[in-house]
Formats: sequence, structure tokens, C-alpha cells
Amino acid sequence: MDPLDRLTAATRERTAAGLRRTLRPRTPDDEPLDLASNDYLGLSRDPRLAEGAIEAVRTWGTGSTGSRLVTGTTELHAALEDRLAAFTGAPSALVFSSGYLANLGALTALRPGLVVSDRGNHASLIDGCRLARCPVVVTPHRDIAAVDAALDGARDAVVVTDAVFSVDGDLAPLRELHEVVRRRGALLVIDEAHALGVVGPGGRGAAYAAGLAGERDVILTVTLSKSLGSQGGAVLGAPEVVETLVDTARSFVFDTGLAPAPAGAALAALGVLAAEPGLAERARDRARRLAAAADALGLETTSPAAAVVPVVIGGPSEAVRAAEICAGHGVRVGCFRPPSVPHGRACLRLTARATLGEAELTAVTRALAGVREQIGPYAARNAEATRR
Repeated sequence: MDPLDRLTAATRERTAAGLRRTLRPRTPDDEPLDLASNDYLGLSRDPRLAEGAIEAVRTWGTGSTGSRLVTGTTELHAALEDRLAAFTGAPSALVFSSGYLANLGALTALRPGLVVSDRGNHASLIDGCRLARCPVVVTPHRDIAAVDAALDGARDAVVVTDAVFSVDGDLAPLRELHEVVRRRGALLVIDEAHALGVVGPGGRGAAYAAGLAGERDVILTVTLSKSLGSQGGAVLGAPEVVETLVDTARSFVFDTGLAPAPAGAALAALGVLAAEPGLAERARDRARRLAAAADALGLETTSPAAAVVPVVIGGPSEAVRAAEICAGHGVRVGCFRPPSVPHGRACLRLTARATLGEAELTAVTRALAGVREQIGPYAARNAEATRR
């Protein structure tokens, strides 16, 4: 018996259910209009970021050469941490090699007695909850009363939430959550992955916009791979939090430090944001216009809080077909299917970009009209079933 037979059978089942994933390498001159990436500010090919990366490589080489605690911390890393903290209003910051590892490090190093997690949280937060090795209560999406009830009588509790949820694009009720957390003596961990660069004045994030910047019971995690057009992640919070992570976060202690090139690019991106604070509002404006176009066509969507615009289709096979229709119109969109979304809620995920022009917005509207024409009746039935 082939020991891989069970994997082959599972692959066949995923294929039949419309859940097979495929890697599609891009080329340097890829032509489709990109509404699938998380490059919300259009900085990933900005010459200023490229120069920041090149200068970092010239100065520090191509790799960080070791873990942050051995040889992987440079003056460049320290400068990036200082700039991130100043930009978000946090007391201090610690850079990780990815946002995923930052979330794992934050939730495990805090050694909570209980974690309360929103049902809509990203997979990296879910994995962090599992690795924390403590009781976890998953609360309904954005349900403040459920969070309050879960914290009743708890000790050393941590509440964790996305700031902007990665598929629905809605905003967490951060002020209300913080009121509950403070009253219950807990900590609040906020993942700003989809908010940094897009939400708040100048893109300083959802916590900053909610007036929570610098609060001692608030910990932020960020990624450098979305609005900042680079790669890596960071945890921001009180010095005691950073000291604990340096000592005990396994995803920091035992991981090779972030390479110089992405550190240099991220530092340059923060400089661009400081110089062009209107980028955040432009990204939000383009998101609102994409959502309005979908809504006008009768497609189910939401009112975006940042740059993420979902268009609910329903079944996974239909969602794949909808993405193919968009591609046929020269528009690349994300296609989210279970387990990334609940069953019956497969969707297209459109990501706005601050640099989208009128011609590009018109092209997206044509692509969505094609979706409505070819599979719209299914989407409309699904929307009606959801309302009932």
C-alpha cells in the first residue's frame, strides 16, 4: 500500500468540492489589473522602496546571517523598530521575519490564562491561540457582550482581534473592546495587518484612530508586507511586552532575523507615508467606489472600513468561475473559499489600491457586470437566503 494514498484521495475530494488550490507564478510584465494583492498603497514597486532595499543590501549584505539574538540584529532593524513605534504611537516595537510569526510570538509569549478570540480572526491568530496552550473562547463576530461574559472571573486573560478583518473588510469595535478589557484587567491584542497604512490619520492604524495608541494594556501586531510593500512583521507595545518577547517568544528567539532588503524597503515606505499622508484616504476612497459598483450591480458586498471589498458569490465552484470571468476582463481578483470563509460564503475579494485610476475602476465595473450576467442569479439567490 502506498503511504501517500490517503493524500491522493484527499486531493480528489478537494477537487470535487471546488477547493483545490493552484500556484500561478507571475511574470515581471504581468498585464492583468491587480485587485488581488494586499499592496494597498501601490508601494511594492515604488522606486523609493527599491532604493531603500538596495541601499540596505549594499550596506548589510543579502541576509541577516542569524537569529536576532545572535547576529541578526543590525542598526537598520533598530531604526525600523523606532520608526514603527513612532508612527503608530506605541512605546516600543520588535521586528519579526513575518507578520504570521509576530502573531504566534505575541500570543504564546504572553502565557495567558485565557484567550478570547473573535470568530473572524485570521489563521495566524487562530494558530497563536492554539499554541498558547490555555483555554480559548471563540466569540461571535464583533460581539462585545460575549467578550465581556467570557472574561467574567478570568485571570491573566488576553482578548485578540483583527483591526480590519481580512475577508469581510469590516472594523473591530476597538474602543468598546478596550473598555471591557480595562474593566476586566485583561490585555487587548490587535492585529493591524489590514489597517496599517490605510486606517486612521495618515494610515497610522485603527488603534491610533480609536485613541488607543500607547495604552499599556494594548498590544499591536503589524505586517510589513501589505501597505508597506515589503515583508516582515512586528509587535508593538509597552517595553515589558517587548522584553518578554525577546526572552521567550520562540518564533523570535529561534528564527533567522528579517533580511536587510525588506527592512530597508519598509523603512523607506514609512518615509513615504509620512511625506504623503493622503495615501490612506485615497485607498479608502477607491474601496468605497468598488463596493458601490458591486452594490449597484446587485452583488452582495459590505461597506468597507479599509481597502478590502468582498463580493459574496456562495458556492466555491461558482466563486472560482466568477474569478475566471474577471480574469477574462483583464482583472485579477482574490477567490476565497472554505476554510478561509464559512461554507456558503465563498467570495471574490477585491483589494483597493490608492493608485487606481478612473480607467481601472471602469474596467473593474465591467468585470463585475460580467459576473452578474453569467452567475448573478446564483449570487442573488444566495444573498436572499442570507437575509432570510
